Amino acid sequence: MTEKLDYKKAYPRFYAPGRKPERVLVPSMPFLMVDGRGAPDSPASQAAVQTLYALTFTIKMSRLGGNAPAGYFDYVVPPLEGLWWFEGADIAASRREDWEWTALIRQPDFVTPAVFDWAVEECRRKKPEVDVSAAQFSVLEEGLCVQRMHIGPYADEPATIADLHRFMAEQGLADCTSRERRHHEIYLSDPRRTDPSRLRTILRLPVAE
Repeated sequence: MTEKLDYKKAYPRFYAPGRKPERVLVPSMPFLMVDGRGAPDSPASQAAVQTLYALTFTIKMSRLGGNAPAGYFDYVVPPLEGLWWFEGADIAASRREDWEWTALIRQPDFVTPAVFDWAVEECRRKKPEVDVSAAQFSVLEEGLCVQRMHIGPYADEPATIADLHRFMAEQGLADCTSRERRHHEIYLSDPRRTDPSRLRTILRLPVAE
């Protein structure tokens, strides 16, 4: 029996950084995405996550209905991720209602625009209660970044972000965070089942030399 591909185990460079900042050159990766605005716990954010998982599992389970795409292989669904943008340098002083975000889940390389279109129609047919109209398929190109693991509540992230900025200054790197190249978070823990003090989140910021 062929072992499932677990992206977190197969690519520790991108899913298992240490608690010290490091440089990382992130290759292009395909994603399902939903854009939105507002606080992370808003109804819009929750709906976006529901949409992403509905489409992701439609693609993953396609083989059971005889609709497996060319090149299909079994895999563990990668973690939920988020791209964030807010005006100003101080996240603690920004209004959560003004945050712009993209919720996203990585997809295997066999997922193409045609596979995405099929999944959207299949999801509409089998799960009409899920609004998939805002979903999109895109290739994310991050390039050079700095990253580190954050362990603890999401509210404590500013201290970890400050550590990343210190590392940038030490390395002579320019912070390129913008609406085009956003603050990136990868959620390795389920906040519904994990104590806030034990939440594991990768924080990644775009940079330039």
